[in-house]
Amino acid sequence: MIKDKFADAVTAPPPPEGDADIGAIKDILGFHIRLAHGACLRHFTETFTDLDLTQKQVSVLWLVDDHPGIAQTDLAQRLRMDRATTMAIINRLQAKHFLRRDRSEKDGRKQALHLEEPGKAMLARAKAAIGEHEAWVKSRFSDKEVRQLIELLSRIHE
Repeated sequence: MIKDKFADAVTAPPPPEGDADIGAIKDILGFHIRLAHGACLRHFTETFTDLDLTQKQVSVLWLVDDHPGIAQTDLAQRLRMDRATTMAIINRLQAKHFLRRDRSEKDGRKQALHLEEPGKAMLARAKAAIGEHEAWVKSRFSDKEVRQLIELLSRIHE
């Protein structure tokens, strides 16, 4: 297994010694998805320790950067989050002066989101951390396998 600079900070239980028999559970796809998700989440969290951001917060910043003026409701829909979660995330990011809400020019009933300068700077740092995290994940696969894995996992969440 590849040891990276975050290996000492991992809080997950160690893998079983040798080829410990876990029984029929080894054939349960959901079990392996859960383990893979846990490993990715731990590494992501370790990579983002200095940034004090969650995955959802980074996703919001990134989407607002890609779509300046996006409405909160459209953002929630694209990220598949409920309105309450979206509002809480936006409130936190606004309190950090990373983004601002303006009245939408297209529909006065909606609030348009825009990144502030500190948000742009933080997003740049977050993108660098994501690049590091993605490299860690992708290092386990060939380019073809990465494309195939994305396609296969998309079938579950689409």
